[in-house]
Amino acid sequence: MNSTREFHRTSVLSNGQVLVCGGYNGGSLNGAELYDPTTGNWSVTVSMNYARNHHTATLVSEKVLVAGGYGVSNYIMNAELYSF
Repeated sequence: MNSTREFHRTSVLSNGQVLVCGGYNGGSLNGAELYDPTTGNWSVTVSMNYARNHHTATLVSEKVLVAGGYGVSNYIMNAELYSF
């Protein structure tokens, strides 16, 4: 991983890559990375709109639905359909 994090979520995508999104590293993160298990490489991808940790992430038709969690200073009461 390019950025250390905890309380993040992972989703296995239909192409076999693994999306790691959000999390915490001294503060909530909105960044995301893709892991390619065939090469062992990590790459930074498009960030989410909101920094969040302890959220859910569910694969829905080639996109990832990210919902809830804790943000910078309070609980997040929204969801975003994340495409990368």
